[in-house]
Amino acid sequence: MVVSLLSATAARLASASSSTSLVSSVRARSNGGTLWRTIYQHSATGRAQLQQRAAFHRSVMPVLMGRRAAKIAARKGKSDAKKAKLYGRFGKQIQQAVRAAGPGTDNLRLQEILKQAKLVSVPNDIIERNIKKAADSKNANEFQECVYEAYGIGGTAFLIECLTDNVNRTVTDVKTAVTKGGGKWADAGSVLFNFQRQGVVRIGKGVSEDEIFDLAIEAGAEDVQPVEDEQGLPDGYKVISTLEQFGEVRDALTAAGMDINQEDTGLVFAPMAPVEVDDQAFAENEALLERLLEVDDVDVVFSNCEGL
Repeated sequence: MVVSLLSATAARLASASSSTSLVSSVRARSNGGTLWRTIYQHSATGRAQLQQRAAFHRSVMPVLMGRRAAKIAARKGKSDAKKAKLYGRFGKQIQQAVRAAGPGTDNLRLQEILKQAKLVSVPNDIIERNIKKAADSKNANEFQECVYEAYGIGGTAFLIECLTDNVNRTVTDVKTAVTKGGGKWADAGSVLFNFQRQGVVRIGKGVSEDEIFDLAIEAGAEDVQPVEDEQGLPDGYKVISTLEQFGEVRDALTAAGMDINQEDTGLVFAPMAPVEVDDQAFAENEALLERLLEVDDVDVVFSNCEGL
């Protein structure tokens, strides 16, 4: 479930203004469903009340054991495929940056990509091979970022992020995967409105809730979401920020010495209102997701299917 944070600006206002509370309702997604929570701004007691509510919901939230077990089984053996996708995306980004401004240290975009690549342990041979390939104009590829949209099963929606050197090939491959997976191709903008762009910083479990709360507020984050591992045990937090604040939040948490999981940190399309489906539709959506990820040019797939 999601624990709401006050913005850094609101926190400063709270210390300087009266105790009058500004109350607003926000819909938040939890692992077990959707709940309504109240944000108290400009109030010293509001933050404490939110933490109490978060603890309460953690203690009473139902666990969909059958679906959880299915997800645990489905995750087995996928780590290598996930890393391959991650390494491939970094390889393409490196080529893009080198083609744009060369392989030198004055290429700030390239230096930032290399920094992030090293944080997630991208092998040096992959880095060097892609720098060399891009520097050699005969072998270099022009890559383009694309986002495609599709309808899933049971009223769900999918966004498919790609980085490709051949848009026609990618469109054909993604359309084929969508159709064979039981989905339906959607025109641009048809499902995008169901999502919002967010930054996510994944924090390990070696930090207290109060500590991450305070750091996130100071950094300008919007939410903190407790994370569970495959056994349903506490496994750290997701710090949620706006697209614009993501870099500052990530850098602030890094500077504070937080244990950041770089593989799960980045920009995402978060569902505005997750869609609950029955077990059969969930399994079909999960199969569609896996089919899409098998497409070489597909890097990330987002869905508003609850629990996927």
